Amino acid sequence: MRLKTFTAPGMAEAMQAVRRDLGDEAIIVSTQKDPDTGEVHITAALEGPDAEEDAIERMLSGGMRPFISEAVRQALAFHGVPGRLAERLVVAAGAVDSEDPVMAAAAALDAHFAFAPLPDKSAPRPFMLLGPPGSGKTITVAKLAARSVMKGRRVGVITTDSIRAGVVEQLASFTRIMDIELKVARGPEALKRQLEDNAGIYDLIFIDSPGLNPYQERDISYLGDLLEASGAEPILVMSAGGDSSEAAEMGEIYAGLGVTRLLATRLDVTRRLGAVLAAAASAEAMFSEVSISPHVASGLVAINPVSLARLLIADPDELATHALNEQTSYAEALT
Repeated sequence: MRLKTFTAPGMAEAMQAVRRDLGDEAIIVSTQKDPDTGEVHITAALEGPDAEEDAIERMLSGGMRPFISEAVRQALAFHGVPGRLAERLVVAAGAVDSEDPVMAAAAALDAHFAFAPLPDKSAPRPFMLLGPPGSGKTITVAKLAARSVMKGRRVGVITTDSIRAGVVEQLASFTRIMDIELKVARGPEALKRQLEDNAGIYDLIFIDSPGLNPYQERDISYLGDLLEASGAEPILVMSAGGDSSEAAEMGEIYAGLGVTRLLATRLDVTRRLGAVLAAAASAEAMFSEVSISPHVASGLVAINPVSLARLLIADPDELATHALNEQTSYAEALT
């Protein structure tokens, strides 16, 4: 089966591109609309030989570089990327016409994932950060707000996490520095009123959600109520370094809430990124930013296929040294 992703300004143009390139026999696998640009992404498939069979044939005929495939395979194994996802990425990387494992991995990532950083100017909908307890949602809200404030934007911050001790105080300590009045909403109806009362005032609004148990149906239902009341775009926040299988399960659960993007945290203290890839794949979420530092003012950078490939293919010991001792060098790997 041949898979290919098409991007166009609208659905009609994307479908025309699919038919033009793959023909009338193409099967539509998935469609996705970028909430910022309005562009449509369609992944289509054409029945034929299996991708692994194609890869074997290319290797036997000299068309695939075994060194590239093996380098990518070893890197993904180190990071704990789940087997089926890893194999798809290895096959895609091996078919790329490049002698550089990083660029081959980047092409494979680009083919399997979408990348869309969060806007730092304005957005028609608020953003609600979701994720399991301890994933770093509250500090990430502060980082996103700080980034936009430094660009001169009007930023609103609302917390719906009024249960855990110290959470409101922690976020308030950051918002005071940025001269932002922190709003507290205790429940869906209060959140809806807060947004209605502040309609049109802010360029961007970030909502911190409580860190609830994703395996508890009642907790997920409550998050769904918050999203419905707010009309917010849900952003999945996941900390790197966790178990890949757990992350994949959580990604699937949060996909049920309609998450559109994944923001990965704690890359500065993590050596293995398999959980992040597993969560993004199962949630079918676009990669946005990553957190590379505990500092609020400079802790977020946008991620793209090349920078993610550099992190995956980099020597683990070298990466750990940069992450712990030379933050500027670590950040340079992401640009």
